[in-house]
Amino acid sequence: MSLSRRTLLKGTATLPLLAANFPLPALAQSASGASAIPPILFVHGNGDHAALWITTLWRMESNGVARDRMFAINFTDPLARSDDAVAQANRSSTEDQRRELGEAIKALKEKTGALRVALVGNSRGGNAIRNYVRNGGAADVSHAVLCGTPNHGVYAWDENLGNEFNGRGPFLRGLNDGDSEVTPGTAFLTLRSDGLDKYAQADGRFIGKPGTLTNVTTEGPALKGATNLLLGPVDHRETAYSPRAFREIYKFIAGREPERLEIALETQVRLSGLVTATPGGVQTNRPVADATVEVFRVAPDSGERMGAAVHTSKTAADGRWGPAAVDPSWPLEIVLTSPGSTTTHFYRSPFPRSSDIVHLRAARALTPADAGAVVIMSRPRGYFGLPRDVVLLDGKEPADVKPGVPTDSATTLKLPAEAVGRAVTGLFNEERIVARSWPAAENRIAVAELTY
Repeated sequence: MSLSRRTLLKGTATLPLLAANFPLPALAQSASGASAIPPILFVHGNGDHAALWITTLWRMESNGVARDRMFAINFTDPLARSDDAVAQANRSSTEDQRRELGEAIKALKEKTGALRVALVGNSRGGNAIRNYVRNGGAADVSHAVLCGTPNHGVYAWDENLGNEFNGRGPFLRGLNDGDSEVTPGTAFLTLRSDGLDKYAQADGRFIGKPGTLTNVTTEGPALKGATNLLLGPVDHRETAYSPRAFREIYKFIAGREPERLEIALETQVRLSGLVTATPGGVQTNRPVADATVEVFRVAPDSGERMGAAVHTSKTAADGRWGPAAVDPSWPLEIVLTSPGSTTTHFYRSPFPRSSDIVHLRAARALTPADAGAVVIMSRPRGYFGLPRDVVLLDGKEPADVKPGVPTDSATTLKLPAEAVGRAVTGLFNEERIVARSWPAAENRIAVAELTY
């Protein structure tokens, strides 16, 4: 595994916190203090990829942390096996993840010359961190931050003991054995939700067994021997990717409060990333060759293209696209045409900073029931919580978003053929994206992908 070069990253907190004209001297002043912070490696969760850390990286940079001292790993096969000891196509074992994480740590240390690095993981990413640190890696790791990690399992049952997320299984029992559940020599912080993490629930309804006790509670992510913090009513992913989580991550590693949560704008923005595959519907981070990526500037109120593509590239064997030069005020349409996949039109809010982890996966395959047009609103860095959040797609609260504990990160709108080509507005709290509907008959799908 090699470190991808981190280009200028444009960060963002929530939209109301966006710094429209951030003074560059302030960044320079904070950079000297940030130089004492160890290099930081960010570790994504089950089925995810490095791109989920983009806003965290932007916030770190906006507090003076150099982009070349941070890295977000892409596990080759990010989904866990059903049974950790049994090989499964396009899925990884705990040992696979421990090995890949070790390679990334070694590369980051060599690149920066640091003796130790800080690790920050969300969900399953915390399992990989604990596994690495406990099994010989403590000397490499100064800080370990575990965000929403199911440290005592998503459930604790006597059945399916081979599953990585079973608190009674050999993997988690091995990590939690002893009076302390952390490894001496590494400082541990856990961040958890106050009741809204769908993977820290007493009832099994979120894992397909309503009415069955999981034997896990909201305190499941806490560890004996760690600093354990309750963030409030955040959802599973917000334990890592929210401004609230960023504050605690930064403070724990840097030893002081961040100077700001808002993201400093860059005047020159360059975007690039990977195109990755979903063989058989399984999320992987395996690169896709011969995919075409086009980037268009679009009108904020209609989603219509404003001229020709500002960037077009075709991926080689490494799956990389870009770099595309854009303005930080431009809403974008990014079109992914990938062999054997649905042509996906991603509509995105303006990118305030550059990033080389704008990773792209084609949307799901279309079915005969998808006649007309399909528009998806997706929130990769959190879930839609009703009534906690304002969630509107095409002017209506989506019927496929369940109320209560946030469990849904995407909502789908199906339109008749006569609605093809019109604007569809997605609104999540204070982030607004206007997409265009595309004909399903042409194997096209639109995704309004939220950044915040």
